[in-house]
Amino acid sequence: MTHALAWTMLAAALTQAADHRVARADRPTARTDANSLTAHAELVHKAHTGRIDVYFVGDSITRRWGALDYPALLANWNANFFGWNAANFGWGADRIENILWRLEHGELDGVRPRVIVVLAGTNNVGAQPGGDGKIADITRGISALVRLCQRKAPQATIVLTAIFPRNDNLAVLPEIERINWRLAALADGKRVRFLNVNDRLADTDGRLFDGMSADNLHPTLKAYQIWADALKPIFTELLGPPAATDSAPPPTGDPSARAGKPRAASLKRGVRLAPVL
Repeated sequence: MTHALAWTMLAAALTQAADHRVARADRPTARTDANSLTAHAELVHKAHTGRIDVYFVGDSITRRWGALDYPALLANWNANFFGWNAANFGWGADRIENILWRLEHGELDGVRPRVIVVLAGTNNVGAQPGGDGKIADITRGISALVRLCQRKAPQATIVLTAIFPRNDNLAVLPEIERINWRLAALADGKRVRFLNVNDRLADTDGRLFDGMSADNLHPTLKAYQIWADALKPIFTELLGPPAATDSAPPPTGDPSARAGKPRAASLKRGVRLAPVL
């Protein structure tokens, strides 16, 4: 363990120990497991490596798209975004409050992206309905995330992506729809754009179309391409066409997937290393 990581773990533990209040989506909260803190340290380093014009932030749905341990999805990421200096700062199983903590602790400091793509909230939604209180809490959390991105990167245009439908329990779909309706109101069409591709992922009842998810939650390659096809016109408008070269930092992955395994050799053989969700 590096000295910097040890201090990060200590700071996170102290933050957790000092706050015994009920968890809220708009209150930054650390993930204190060693794997998440290692990933956070790597993402802080990544934030200060290369050039980042497009900054993606979110949970596992975002993370998998540009991660070393999902080579097919990473190839799709590169095919769609090479030349726009895009970097992925998603982390699996993060709730909104965890993303807030990561951004408050270095992952966006000094980056100065021109576009920030935000997709967050499905882990706060979960697989069980929670009613008006949960809907309001998630809306407050994502509002806080948008404000934090604006404070850390005031020159960036934020592309706020609607929470994707999840079919592990269809009872949560009306809540996702209500949250997305509220998120749309956060956009001004200029500095904050609202992007909703759900009608291309699912029917009017929120039931995912065939081939959109293998586990009723995470997108397939086909579903990621739908998201990419909606993002690329926005990137072209704001950044111009992709360049012939790319200066984004190298992709990262799940630190636990590297334990005891030679990553390069495993990826060459086409083995998908065990990821964090």
